[in-house]
Amino acid sequence: MDIEKTLFIFVLAGCIFSTILYVAFGQITVRKLRNNPKTKDQLALEYASGWDIINVAQALAFPRSWSRKLEKSPLSSMYANSQILFENTNKFDRFLGIVFYWLFMTSGLTGALLVLLNFLGVFD
Repeated sequence: MDIEKTLFIFVLAGCIFSTILYVAFGQITVRKLRNNPKTKDQLALEYASGWDIINVAQALAFPRSWSRKLEKSPLSSMYANSQILFENTNKFDRFLGIVFYWLFMTSGLTGALLVLLNFLGVFD
């Protein structure tokens, strides 16, 4: 098997596993946060249904200094309030969010890079 197919298998496995974690994180953590009156309005702007799951995972996965900087920017309504989220989640919720977010981003960006390299003829 050549390198392109091997990379594709890893990217596909990452995408499948990240979708499983997406559903699990949404059902376990974000559902709890949506039902909490303190956190209900702190989950950020939702472009499409389920986008708040990614916003919450991003707030939990980014370093606290980055999150504070995003929350003070003019586009702060697009980002979840990490301070309130950290106060209302446990260690398992944070771990699940971190693993989901970074696997989701890594597999998506690696897949896009794989498509670009294939277009440029690197694998020929």
